[in-house]
Amino acid sequence: MTFIETIPEDAGTGATAELYATEEEAFGFVPNFVRAFSLRPEVYTAWKGLNGAVKGGMDLRRYELATLAAATRLRSSYCTLAHGSVLMDRFLEPETVMAAVIDHQSAGLDETDVAVMDLAAKVATDATSVNQADVDRLRSCGLSDQDILDVVLAAAARCFFSKVLADGRARDRHRLANVNQRLSPARPSGRSRSGPSG
Repeated sequence: MTFIETIPEDAGTGATAELYATEEEAFGFVPNFVRAFSLRPEVYTAWKGLNGAVKGGMDLRRYELATLAAATRLRSSYCTLAHGSVLMDRFLEPETVMAAVIDHQSAGLDETDVAVMDLAAKVATDATSVNQADVDRLRSCGLSDQDILDVVLAAAARCFFSKVLADGRARDRHRLANVNQRLSPARPSGRSRSGPSG
């Protein structure tokens, strides 16, 4: 949040200093999205635990598709770039990812992928719009109720992270420059910038 001051790296003490040290070891620097939690480092730690539990219980490709769908609906450019990068690097062709950012329903994805992204997008946009037909559709694609819940959890978790970081302070341009070049024609415009932590 731009209007709330964060704690500089050289001024961090206690849990904040520990957070900075841990994330610097992991990333090679302290990402701006980590600084956003500097006044409440325990919340960032809890977020990592929550998101790790959600992600750890899901197929990674499905997690990334659900997260991408939620990020685009939230107009989170940073999350769209970060998770689009994972999909491009590990699962899909760049052209498919770019098409999915614009309109996942016409990106050439299979029925299950589209249904997953539809549900995640609904959760991110208006969770009260989710209905029995959405669940039955995913069941017909072979997903268990736990699988369906995981999609909901991934999208809901993304809402928290993206909305907390809904400002330019959370961007790390040097980390995403290459991804931005690959995805920029398709990425959504918006103020919400989250990050690669999940």
